[in-house]
Amino acid sequence: MWMFSTFLLSLAFAALSLAAKTPLYPTYGTSDFIERSLDKIAPKVFIFTMFDSEANVWYNIPEFNLLARNITVPGLSPLFPSVHCTADGSICQLITGEGEINAAVSITALVYSSRFDLSHTYFLIAGIAGGNPRLVTTGSVTFARYAVQVGLQYEIDAREIPTEFNTGYIPLGARAPDQYPRAIYGTEVFEVNDALRHIAFDFAQKAKLNDTKAAQDYRSNYAPTPSFSIAARPPSFALCDTVTADAFWAGTLLAEAFENTTTSWTNGTGVYCTTQQEDNATLESLMRGTISGLTDFSRVIIMRTISDFDRPYAGQSAADSLFADQAGFDIGVANLYRAGVQVVEGILRGWDRQFRDGVKAQNYIGDIFGSIGGQPDFGPGSIFQGGKAPSARSIRRR
Repeated sequence: MWMFSTFLLSLAFAALSLAAKTPLYPTYGTSDFIERSLDKIAPKVFIFTMFDSEANVWYNIPEFNLLARNITVPGLSPLFPSVHCTADGSICQLITGEGEINAAVSITALVYSSRFDLSHTYFLIAGIAGGNPRLVTTGSVTFARYAVQVGLQYEIDAREIPTEFNTGYIPLGARAPDQYPRAIYGTEVFEVNDALRHIAFDFAQKAKLNDTKAAQDYRSNYAPTPSFSIAARPPSFALCDTVTADAFWAGTLLAEAFENTTTSWTNGTGVYCTTQQEDNATLESLMRGTISGLTDFSRVIIMRTISDFDRPYAGQSAADSLFADQAGFDIGVANLYRAGVQVVEGILRGWDRQFRDGVKAQNYIGDIFGSIGGQPDFGPGSIFQGGKAPSARSIRRR
């Protein structure tokens, strides 16, 4: 009887031991190695991509291998549950999933994960976007100072727009499209470090950008319109701003409406040239991480390459433009890597000399509320006394 009881006890301990080694969440992913170490990884650069095509250009490249370490993080997208890092952990990358909800949840899960120390990490948002043919062309590489959440408005169906309105989008709390919003949620506008943006822009210009005959042929349709002359040129580099909306919209009227929104909400400073579905959500998560003392919002870079135009060329309908094969997707994705790797390597090369202690921002950085301190140079000004938000330490004491 004693021997049988001992046998049962040993089985129980074995079961407990096995359970302790079994993860409480599924470990999907294709990498051969699943990171199980409890040591925190402190990346110098973290690359954020939004879907698989954007991510694939970073894997197994000559400069570094992002599949060397595969770390499963609870809370990431069920489709993309792992972070990929180089063997030394200096560079990491994840896929957020597309749209604002996926981006917000994935980046928040990363920021509050116990697996990473992100306090000195530079964050490179690297995704494709729609482009404004007045300012950019397909394959071009852009770096934004402002991200504007243009979808955060009232909307009236186009068939019911009042005759005195030029668009069906009206800022929240306002009574007409050209008024400033009176109900502010806090995510309408973000501003990132302009000095860092210029450094990244300079690094990127070392890249030889990809282009194709098919993309050139499509772009040539814009050449006859003088205001669209840039659209017909080869891919290049631009400093201009980005807008966020979950709706994948197209057409001249919407494009012009959101150009006006960008101008209005940034007090005339922002210049709209790209449209995407995630950046304000990503920035909100990183900003909250900064409030918590886990990230540094001054280390964010927004890089978007152009995969398609947001409005048609002369004689083309909005629907035809939306569904046309503009031949910009492949070169847009390719140039994410070509330009982005120059940014990543530039930061690594200059780490000790220039980047370890951060690049001092000369402009305001943060959201429309002034949540991480300072006075926003857009919107109604900081909602915090003296333009200073409570520190992470004081927040934790409350």
